[in-house]
Amino acid sequence: MDRGTDAAFMNRILIFLLVALAGWWFTGNSSTEAVVMPDGSFSYPGYRFTNPEPFDLEARVLSVQDYAMGREAELSPTDLALGWGRMMDDEVVSRIEISQRGRWYHWRTEEFPIPRTEIARSSANMHMVPANEAVALALQKVDEADRIRVVGQLVDISAEDGWRWQSSRSRTDTGNGACELVLLERIVWL
Repeated sequence: MDRGTDAAFMNRILIFLLVALAGWWFTGNSSTEAVVMPDGSFSYPGYRFTNPEPFDLEARVLSVQDYAMGREAELSPTDLALGWGRMMDDEVVSRIEISQRGRWYHWRTEEFPIPRTEIARSSANMHMVPANEAVALALQKVDEADRIRVVGQLVDISAEDGWRWQSSRSRTDTGNGACELVLLERIVWL
């Protein structure tokens, strides 16, 4: 490269870095607090949360998975695989292999410590959408095997461009669409 080409290249890099820094500044310093609307729905920067349904669950954290890429990660940076009932029992959980990937929760076992249907009905992957910065910070502290109470709202989320993300509202569903989408208002360690 000659000096002219080298200078142009450096200018492009500098412009790119300034644009990236400005983007980070404006998105990182904007309000990320959910605001309750008069109709009971919630407004969030660029999104509308509808069909709120109170959600309150005491559970064991089976797995934690953080996400940083994609539209869903902007709203829900963390998924929690949670277990309740006998899925909180150390003896039961120790005999089940648990993992998360691609915003799904997976489990397998060589020998069922409890019936298959009970495992499915007593555990789920939940997309956590922090309602404010304090909850976002608390969510970052959640770890596998913690026993927690999660309080919030099951919500459906939409954007003006037609994008939608819907929550399951059933404790017995499995597979695609079975994850809960939780507007997380509070976490309490038990």
